[in-house]
Amino acid sequence: MTWQSITIETGCEHADALADALLDAGALSASIEDADAGTPEEKPQFGEPGSITTPGWDRSRVVALLEADTDVDELLEACAAAIGLTEIPPYTHETVEEQNWVQLTQSQFDPIRVSDRLWIVPSWHEAPDPEAIVLVLDPGMAFGTGSHPTTRLCLEWLERTVTPGVSLLDYGCGSGILAIAAAKLGARDVLGVDIDRQAVSAAISNAERNEVSARFADSASEIEGQFDLVVANILSNPLKALAPAICSHVRPGGQLALSGILEEQAEELVAAYAPYIPLTIADTRDGWVCLAGTR
Repeated sequence: MTWQSITIETGCEHADALADALLDAGALSASIEDADAGTPEEKPQFGEPGSITTPGWDRSRVVALLEADTDVDELLEACAAAIGLTEIPPYTHETVEEQNWVQLTQSQFDPIRVSDRLWIVPSWHEAPDPEAIVLVLDPGMAFGTGSHPTTRLCLEWLERTVTPGVSLLDYGCGSGILAIAAAKLGARDVLGVDIDRQAVSAAISNAERNEVSARFADSASEIEGQFDLVVANILSNPLKALAPAICSHVRPGGQLALSGILEEQAEELVAAYAPYIPLTIADTRDGWVCLAGTR
């Protein structure tokens, strides 16, 4: 079985409408990309939901998947008319052959080296260094495969900070990667909490796969007591709202690390946590920061 893939170059003012028109006209899928991706003109867009202030990429690329027998010119003529364009935008076309999509997807995820002794390895790969601490983690619906800068920042902080026997709370655990890493680094009492039950289910499965002892819960009400270390890799707005709750679980003398924070948001987060725990920038990567401090 084959399909058609078309790639249309357009400005940001038309990209969303064109993608919607393609879907309405029968396209199997439609996505919008930065046409300058991979070049010096690439424009990464970071931010929390609703916080992006730019309307998209100046040069956008709409990629659509179509049935093999679709008349592309006829389709695009109808879509252009539907969104008020007077002519068909330029496009390229290619045939998409049927493939082993599972194998293809897996091939896109290689082991990730966090440090000399810490690796994240999908289950279908061999560990590159059998002497290293290996986190076996497959991409899934729960956030956190180790590829995002904020996850890397937290993993590096954990590697520097975890000592044998410490207790740890992972607030907003996602896939459980940080809790699992802490357990493998020597933490003994490890709890991960997330409001997403699917994330908690994924975290439990990942902990079992990694053969570590860690507890996971889907409600903050299940957090009891205080911990030597608390890590929260979420987003700046919930981090601000949760400041009193998160800090209440850090024991006196304990340490806190926060991430999911853009560099321009760091000052505001430091101020929000100042009444509870003084924080400073522990590390930065690709426009993101990790804040850390001791209670």
